Amino acid sequence: MVHAVNPPTILVFGDSLSAGYGIKAEQAWPVLLEAELKRRGKNFSVINASLSGETSAGGRSRFAAISKKYPAQLVIVALGANDGLRGLPTQELQNNLAKIISTAQAAGSKVHLVGMQMPPNYGLPYTKAFAATYPALAKQYKTSLTPFLLAPIIQNNALFQADQLHPIASAQPLIMQVILQDLLTQQKALFK
Repeated sequence: MVHAVNPPTILVFGDSLSAGYGIKAEQAWPVLLEAELKRRGKNFSVINASLSGETSAGGRSRFAAISKKYPAQLVIVALGANDGLRGLPTQELQNNLAKIISTAQAAGSKVHLVGMQMPPNYGLPYTKAFAATYPALAKQYKTSLTPFLLAPIIQNNALFQADQLHPIASAQPLIMQVILQDLLTQQKALFK
């Protein structure tokens, strides 16, 4: 008897910015990513295991169980915004993300790291160190990288909800396109 092969899985592991906080779940960029990949003839199942309010420490404690539940060819790690807003030391952020990345890689998954940046009112030393955490990890663990999740919308306040933190529904395709382009150029073997 021949069993149908499940489509390869992409696991998105992030916080409210990926969970679709304040908008319908189906409008969040991970859902749009699956639809766009299918439109391009690439049959991937995208599991959105993002959780509003998640920190890198929370993600670190949750990741092993999630990755066992959803074995994935690719894990997109998009955490850090809540750490930054709380002023978490960047070394702790780096340690937590490193553990998530190494756990994913040990399970045989490729990893795509999605960076975050903090607003300037956190002070230049912190904002620089925070932003630098992501490229440093990507280099160390040889992952692909989107340097800043909100890069395509950060200059346009109209693309954010009233809290000026969470993107509105119409911003999601812009975020998705940037991540998709980074995946297609940096993870070529997976998407050929």
